Amino acid sequence: MDEDVKSAIIISAGGKETGPKGQKIEKEIDRIARKGSIRILGPNCMGIIRPGKKLNASFAAHMPYQGNLAFISQSGAICSAILDLSIKERMGFSYFVSIGSMMDVDFGDLIDYLGNDADVKSILLYIESLTNIRKFMSAAREVSRVKPIVVVKAGRSPAGAKAAASHTGALAGEDAVYDAAFKRAGIVRVRNLEDFFDCAELLAKQAFPKGPRIVVVTNSGGPGVMAADAVTECGLELVTLSEETLKELDEVLPPHWSRSNPIDLLGDAGPDCYVRVADLCFKRCNMDGMLVILNLQAMTDPADVASALAGAFKEQSYPVFTAWMGGKGVEPGIEILNREGIPNYDTPERAVRSFMYLYHYAKNLEMLQEIPSRLPQGMNPEKKEAERIIDLGLKRPNGILTEVESKMLLASYGIAVNRTEPAGSLVEALQLAGEIGYPLVMKILSTEITHKTEAGGVKVGLRSDDDIRQAYGQILAGAKAYDPDAAVAGVTLQPMIQNPDAEILLGAKRDESFGPVILFGLGGIYAEVIGDRAIGLPPLNQTLAQRLMEGTRVFRILEGYRNRPPANLALLEQILVSLSHLLVDFPQIAELDMNPVIVKNGSPCAVDARVIVKAFNVPSPQHLVLSAYPEQYEFREVTRDGLEIFVRPVKCEDAPLLLELFGNMSRRSRYYRFFASKQALSREMLVRLTQVDYDRHIAMVALRTENGSEKMVGVARVIRGPDEQRAEFSVVVGDRWQRKGIGRRLVERALEAARDYGIRRVQGNVLSENKEMLGLAQVLGFEIMWDADAGDYLLTIELKKSN
Repeated sequence: MDEDVKSAIIISAGGKETGPKGQKIEKEIDRIARKGSIRILGPNCMGIIRPGKKLNASFAAHMPYQGNLAFISQSGAICSAILDLSIKERMGFSYFVSIGSMMDVDFGDLIDYLGNDADVKSILLYIESLTNIRKFMSAAREVSRVKPIVVVKAGRSPAGAKAAASHTGALAGEDAVYDAAFKRAGIVRVRNLEDFFDCAELLAKQAFPKGPRIVVVTNSGGPGVMAADAVTECGLELVTLSEETLKELDEVLPPHWSRSNPIDLLGDAGPDCYVRVADLCFKRCNMDGMLVILNLQAMTDPADVASALAGAFKEQSYPVFTAWMGGKGVEPGIEILNREGIPNYDTPERAVRSFMYLYHYAKNLEMLQEIPSRLPQGMNPEKKEAERIIDLGLKRPNGILTEVESKMLLASYGIAVNRTEPAGSLVEALQLAGEIGYPLVMKILSTEITHKTEAGGVKVGLRSDDDIRQAYGQILAGAKAYDPDAAVAGVTLQPMIQNPDAEILLGAKRDESFGPVILFGLGGIYAEVIGDRAIGLPPLNQTLAQRLMEGTRVFRILEGYRNRPPANLALLEQILVSLSHLLVDFPQIAELDMNPVIVKNGSPCAVDARVIVKAFNVPSPQHLVLSAYPEQYEFREVTRDGLEIFVRPVKCEDAPLLLELFGNMSRRSRYYRFFASKQALSREMLVRLTQVDYDRHIAMVALRTENGSEKMVGVARVIRGPDEQRAEFSVVVGDRWQRKGIGRRLVERALEAARDYGIRRVQGNVLSENKEMLGLAQVLGFEIMWDADAGDYLLTIELKKSN
């Protein structure tokens, strides 16, 4: 094998998508490639095109225009269609990649690579299925903060998912979970290829919108109304024209113009009218984008208007886009718009929809950059108790916990549940009823009857001993009729919460592709019919929990509606965070339902619960597709100078502590850390330094408690590169705590974690005047070399594999 060959493209089909024979062929190719350290693109792909390098390593007949879009597709046919359309619309690409069935190189690898390429401004993905989902999510979450990622995911319906499986040899996951995953990663998902191409054109030619406000300029009323409807349906805003703006437009337009937004110029509007109105709106309107519509009319030349507007649109900092409506008559104008880099759509609805999708990217980015509040103290789950309860279920063939056991499991993680007592006989039930007090709810107690209501196994509003006797007999008879062979251990009794303010559903399940997912929505017996739910992926913090709740209609009720008091939203957030912790700690949880969780006088309480557990051979936290907080790297340390510190991985809630540390650093310390005289940490940088992906960014912080207040005194980072085996490191210690051994302990702990994560080489640059860091590097065993090109020292250390 030629050692100079580092990569290969396999265009041929006949791999795993064909069945066992193809799988065997792929395994043999993979074995040979790994032996020679060769990366493989494909098989069953079209290849790769790089217009800027004049490279066409594909069987595509044409070279696309050079630009700043990167396009990656699993389907060669979709590649061909997009390529042909892009040439017609004069869209430019920096990369055009057909990835095929992803035997080796996958979406995560390419997103990682493209994220570090300055020639790429936006990334477009056509996905049928994902393989290494954790790697994909890690790469996408990192890159989407700086570059928009737009995806169209095929296989939305069960039939579509089946077709995707036969085409790629991999099963597609539940579509709603893909939606949640893309949103969590900051990715914009579009619904079809039409929207995909429309977004691509807007990204290729214009800046993405920062807000929802649109001005619509049109020469006919009907298309303006269509645009206004689309704006409302897409959750966007039509800019309200000020009195001053209206007066200035009165001087430019005929007397019968619309005097509102959309701005109807009337049918005889020429190039000069369009330009004067556009310029006036640019100056006077507080907007985030402008849509200009031209409907073909006898007194208007589409080409002349396009030429005039091309000059007016230059240098605008927000999207300006058009809808030239018609056929052959508007084609000369569309050609001019394409040549000048102005996106055009054949209908106002398509134009507005494209704007909406990219506005969603801005909103997703805003959500990713939110800094959650500090978690309340004292959240200490009883993991041993939870483990004991889960072991009970694992010993049963169906893995079902009783309602009592399920609630005990939830309570061990601080989730509020109502008192629930088992009764194995009528005598016990009557005795318990007198102890608990009326009114009561009675339920069947069985690990084999999970849907109690369907079996007639729930009786509410019991207010006397006679009610208990009657309900007990009816429940046992109903269970016998529902399933004669079901084992029944008796009933449970619990206090009845009357006239609840709201009923919600909280649940979780283990998805084959994405691991545990969390559901939140409207609860009660109609939950499945109404389908008001939102899905999230653990781990959750309080901000993510809040966003999850806001994605449902029932959230409006929880905020307080008419005569219903608001729920304690902070408590609900904490329940979601606690549920997230439970799912992170125990991969064995296959299904979990809390339905309903009743909200009464603001307080939530789970009054019914069901948990199913199954053996699972993937340990925590590797069962997650999002890296969880690695609590195994928490250490109580005493430095060589006797200073007590708490060393642990950084948390997203640490942003205020990091900001305080930066504020107390001298100019000299800041310069040593950032190689520049940085005066402040921007919000974006603060988020990136605290909301890290633990798979790729190891950040160990040192904390001390002084005068009852927690302070961050130092940070060490090891950030993995795209090849996954090399990483860069940095360390900073606050001036007050320097030369006390804190930096050494931080770097040592960070290197230990890096070794565990499979990183083999760590390096970093240090300024020549930073004598303390150079001394520390020597003590820790770094190789120190002068880097003449950079004008500083390069520090390198090789890490041996951990045992």
